[in-house]
Amino acid sequence: MSDVQLALGGASFDGLVKIEELAGQGMITLRGDLGDTAITGPVREVFGVDMPGQRGTAFADGKGALWMSPDEALLLCDYDEAQKLADDLAAKLSDVHALVVNTSDARSVFRLKGRALREVLAKLAPVDMSPGTFEPGEVRRTRMAQVAAAFWMDDAGTARVVCFRSVAAYMFGILSSAADENAAVNHFAN
Repeated sequence: MSDVQLALGGASFDGLVKIEELAGQGMITLRGDLGDTAITGPVREVFGVDMPGQRGTAFADGKGALWMSPDEALLLCDYDEAQKLADDLAAKLSDVHALVVNTSDARSVFRLKGRALREVLAKLAPVDMSPGTFEPGEVRRTRMAQVAAAFWMDDAGTARVVCFRSVAAYMFGILSSAADENAAVNHFAN
């Protein structure tokens, strides 16, 4: 695999939340019956996590699994490990109806950190971001303004947003606009 080339060269913005383009996120798309033990067993063996349920996430030892749809998961790992892990998983699933693809270079990832995290995400996605409704351990695959995206919260003040690399500049722009100090709504203010 080639060296990590960021779409925006490591762009960052500091406003209501800090936004950073992240480097080195390995991402493997898995398509198949996510409830089939012939798939969930090998995922557990290779990634060390159980397949999460609907709209769930599972993380352990720097690896993770995100539920994207009834037949799709996004598996996360170190960028440098992605191809090897994809190959290992594909080999274990060779007799199962499944697709395993290393999509690390096809997507961009942004980290949002700060107290106004829920507000910034709520401005862009049709998701109820109220505390108690959307929490760490959940993922949403949705639209943010005009582009497809997925996001999840690592903890109460940190979230990651994934989008296609081709729309990274647009995503960074809308996230930055939503996080501008002059755009505060204070809907979720404590």
